[in-house]
Amino acid sequence: MSLPKTPEGWACRLATLVYAVKDAHQLDRLPVDVREVAMDFSREAFPEAPITEITGVKDSQGFEGMLLPIPGRKGEWGIIYNDTSKSEGRTNFSIAHELGHYLLHRVKFPSGKRCSNRDMMDWNSEEAQIEGEANRFAAGILMPLDDFRTELQRKSIDLHLFADLAERYKVSLTAAILRWLGFTDQRAMIVVGKDGYIDWAWSSKSLLRSGVFYRARQETVELPPSSLAAQRDDSHDGKSGILHPPGVWLGDEQVTEMTVFTEEYGNMTISVLIYPKIHECAFDDADEVEEDVVDRFARRMR
Repeated sequence: MSLPKTPEGWACRLATLVYAVKDAHQLDRLPVDVREVAMDFSREAFPEAPITEITGVKDSQGFEGMLLPIPGRKGEWGIIYNDTSKSEGRTNFSIAHELGHYLLHRVKFPSGKRCSNRDMMDWNSEEAQIEGEANRFAAGILMPLDDFRTELQRKSIDLHLFADLAERYKVSLTAAILRWLGFTDQRAMIVVGKDGYIDWAWSSKSLLRSGVFYRARQETVELPPSSLAAQRDDSHDGKSGILHPPGVWLGDEQVTEMTVFTEEYGNMTISVLIYPKIHECAFDDADEVEEDVVDRFARRMR
């Protein structure tokens, strides 16, 4: 049987095997135990180059995960992840990301691959295609698209829902939001703020096409002073969101902002912005915009 060539192909191959085993033992298909998958599958499929160790280390300097050959043990590979965070979801996504590198890139990087926390947020940018592929694999194996869509049916889009999805799949809140932004037809954006500034942001395809996106990687952009994120106001339920008048966030439109304060990637804010729907023909002929932060999904997951 030929090996898959794409992140989605690998995710489908492994998910099919995982589900077959779980169904045979009458176990719930989700969440996926990515540690077990990595070690068992690599041992069966690549006995000459198996993953034999997955371990955490304490590191707060931007390191998120690493795939590396194990010194002194010919052919064996290991996965190391940053164990500073207490987020199980962040850890799972990091391990799945490195498994993606193992399946897709270990031949290209025989000395291994070190990833920062920003790499975990870069799913589709052309400048970081390799990191994007690893993230797409991780999303595919941990958050199957058909199940993800089913969970969204007849439910309001807010941070309560994304928190539930993060718990269902044992991923980070940002990973769940980014998974949704990758296929939704809503004009929406995730904005991660730190110390009063936008650290990174990513627009859905429909919002990007209408010309609304931040270039937070190329420019220093303050969080809007009137935003929930800037005010750090916990006096109401920011997870459900509030409607801002035009001019608070980017663009001359009313915007619904949902914000949560998190230590997932340090002392940060995570905001989801929902823009009004507009008729597609309003920007069908518009010039393509450069992709951002991601530099189109962009660089931003966990």
